[in-house]
Amino acid sequence: MLNKFFKLSERNTDIRAEIIAGVTTFLAMAYIIFVNPNILAAAGMDKTALITVTCLATALATLATGLFANAPIAMAPGMGLNAFFAYSLVLTDRIPWQDALGIVFVSGLFFFLLTVIGLRQKIVEVIPRSLISAVSVGIGFFITFIGLVNLGIIHKNDVTLVSAAPVTSTVMIGLAGFFVMIVLEMKKVRGSMISGIAVATLLAILTGKVQWPAAIFSFDLKLAPIAFQLDIRHALKWGFFGAIFSLMFMHLFDSIGSLVACCNQAKLVDEKGRIRGLDRLLSLDALASMMGAVLGTSTITVYVESATGIAQGGRTGFSMIVTAAIFLLALLFIPLITIVPVYATAPALILVGFFMMKEIREIDFSDLEEGFPAFVIIVMIALSYSIATGLAFGFLSFVIFKAVRLKFGEIKPAMWMIAALSLLHFLL
Repeated sequence: MLNKFFKLSERNTDIRAEIIAGVTTFLAMAYIIFVNPNILAAAGMDKTALITVTCLATALATLATGLFANAPIAMAPGMGLNAFFAYSLVLTDRIPWQDALGIVFVSGLFFFLLTVIGLRQKIVEVIPRSLISAVSVGIGFFITFIGLVNLGIIHKNDVTLVSAAPVTSTVMIGLAGFFVMIVLEMKKVRGSMISGIAVATLLAILTGKVQWPAAIFSFDLKLAPIAFQLDIRHALKWGFFGAIFSLMFMHLFDSIGSLVACCNQAKLVDEKGRIRGLDRLLSLDALASMMGAVLGTSTITVYVESATGIAQGGRTGFSMIVTAAIFLLALLFIPLITIVPVYATAPALILVGFFMMKEIREIDFSDLEEGFPAFVIIVMIALSYSIATGLAFGFLSFVIFKAVRLKFGEIKPAMWMIAALSLLHFLL
């Protein structure tokens, strides 16, 4: 029955290989259980409830790709997307987190509609590759900066805005966890980030920085403080349209990039290199974000860490059933997860930022027309503390550079629309 439903024989795999792949994928992305709640808690949301929702939303979204797309693709609250939610929308733009959840829902709905009518891939085609790569690099810088602040290495300075902070005991504990991550990553050991977080947390317990929980297991799942709290009506205000567009754009390229990488590795492509069932995966991606917003978390997207499970032989959705089951099992350990300090998860942000920096090789800085707009995106995302602002500056500068050189033929109609929306972002 399993063989027929998941097409195990057809894809040259078996139950054992799929189970190993599912466990491997979990280990590669389990850091999100600790990191996502710490990021979103900065927006004023209940951290314990965030842990519950992160595990539950990840399990449900991943289960959906396994059952309905039969693909070894996991989904969870996206890194960078959660930073945009907490630090750009809530802390910088001072949007209540309930409204921000509404923005996530609306962007997911628009995303779904774009997929249904076939516009999603067309939008991807009009954005220059250099700008797409710059978005990844810029968010990588942004996440790294947040990680350095959370670790305690960088702090506010009234004269220079920011400066290096004193090396405290908590900084040393965080760096010890980071060292473990780096060593394990170099040795290609699976679960390097979660191992580093565990080591840092253990050191924090041994040095008295955090207290061991009264219980390790709990069946008391806390959802009420954030579940069903989204405000869709307020999210539809005209002034939030720029935020909705920015979130859609980030989500668009995050999911497309991850799907291309993972599906090619899993050989889920046809003879022309097109991903089989792409529309179904993209639709599930959009629906998962809407579901996540209802439960109380930021945008859910495809996780490139799925590639680790694929490398272990995962070829079908059965491996994602395994991954989802382990995330559900993690719900029992919420008291233990709650004690993990921010400085223990900060190194994971830095390492993720490093991985995202790899896209910089796709940018041709020798060409001013292509390189400078990319440079603007990278710099402005990090220094303005706003991903949306960085995108708007970059898109506008690209169109302006081309227009000044009278290369109107290289500016596709959709790019003019994107530039107009970017201008609206500043005006609104």
